[in-house]
Amino acid sequence: MYEIFLVVYLITALALIGMVLIQQGKGADMGSSFGAGASATVFGSSGAGNFMTKTTTVLAAVFFVLSIILGNLTANQIKKTDEWSDLSTVPAVETLAVPGTEDVPVSDNKGSDVPN
Repeated sequence: MYEIFLVVYLITALALIGMVLIQQGKGADMGSSFGAGASATVFGSSGAGNFMTKTTTVLAAVFFVLSIILGNLTANQIKKTDEWSDLSTVPAVETLAVPGTEDVPVSDNKGSDVPN
């Protein structure tokens, strides 16, 4: 079910991007640049809305509803836990011994810049 919503969500997003890009802007007609009277109206010279603006509105509504649904489905999923989520038990740490260093005392290392 989650995958179906995700595919529909992606298709809706691409369709919404396409519809927004192919629409003409409100001030794009020639009369509005020279101060025609129709450009000062509330909806511009094109009227209240055509097929493209209504389709964009529907696609935006579907996009937001699918966003909320996918967000709820994602938030309710069980998360996989790892070893760092429970720090109450300390894991065993392995130490590697370098051969030949057991017999060297610490005070004999006089050429080092690191203080003891």
